[in-house]
Amino acid sequence: MVNMTEAETATVTSKSMVTIPARIRRKYGIKEGMKVEFIEQDNAVLMIPLMSLRQLRGIDKEHNEVLKEAIRELNAEHRKEAKE
Repeated sequence: MVNMTEAETATVTSKSMVTIPARIRRKYGIKEGMKVEFIEQDNAVLMIPLMSLRQLRGIDKEHNEVLKEAIRELNAEHRKEAKE
């Protein structure tokens, strides 16, 4: 569901270019040279910022323990299934 109080408007130029509003760029970390992906969904177009591999490096650090625990649980589940 779209929160209309956070809606932003931009104008398409004669060369089909759009300036992404500053608040949106800051919020999603969109910087010059970054790639974005456009996805058609129903009657809307989603714009998804794509991170480079360099930007993704270390992104899991804050969730490191949760990820390790999930891996442990999956391994235990696989061992249990293999014994059965």
